[in-house]
Amino acid sequence: MKMIEKFAFCFAALALTATSAFAQSADWQKQVARIIGSKQTYPRTAQMRGEEGTARVKVYVGAGGQIERAELVAPSGSSTLDKEAVAMPTRAGSVPPPPGGATAIIVPVTWKLL
Repeated sequence: MKMIEKFAFCFAALALTATSAFAQSADWQKQVARIIGSKQTYPRTAQMRGEEGTARVKVYVGAGGQIERAELVAPSGSSTLDKEAVAMPTRAGSVPPPPGGATAIIVPVTWKLL
């Protein structure tokens, strides 16, 4: 192989690996959002007041998948819903281990009255 061909081959292999890792990460993020979302409740007081909104929570996940902590990064407009959003990851407890080691993910949580 010529030097340019070797470089092109290595670059293509690297791009394939990066794409695969990204797909894995996107799938992992969706899975984590589903697990945390399964712990969502609609606080009774917020329902009675007609409160709706979307909160964004940053969730810190350890290398083994344990939820280490969560913090509110964008409020919903309701302190009751915000408290619920921050509590949800703790109730989940753990998630599958992140593909690249310890990380943080931002999860949107939406409440809408029907």
